[in-house]
Amino acid sequence: MSMKLHDFDGEHSLTLTAGDQVADTAIVAAGHEPNGYFWEGLVQFVWPEVAERLEFDSEGGMFCALGSSSDLTQLKAVMEPVITSPEAVRGIIARAEASGFEFDD
Repeated sequence: MSMKLHDFDGEHSLTLTAGDQVADTAIVAAGHEPNGYFWEGLVQFVWPEVAERLEFDSEGGMFCALGSSSDLTQLKAVMEPVITSPEAVRGIIARAEASGFEFDD
């Protein structure tokens, strides 16, 4: 399932169903849970300059970011190639672990 942008009464959010992505196999193989908290950590590690402008309301079954329409559109554009690429996720996890970053999954 793909990422979805939502606009409800002027509030903007970006959601992703966790545990239903092509890259999940790479996440599990690396010893992580492919849940909303994992994806939130990935965003915070890879795109910290965007993450600092967002609020997160993720849970086990869903990644959810709240913020401006432009920030969320930018995040969706950079995340979509990652959620469909086990290779990209493996590389990100390796870089994160090498830097001491811990995913809160």
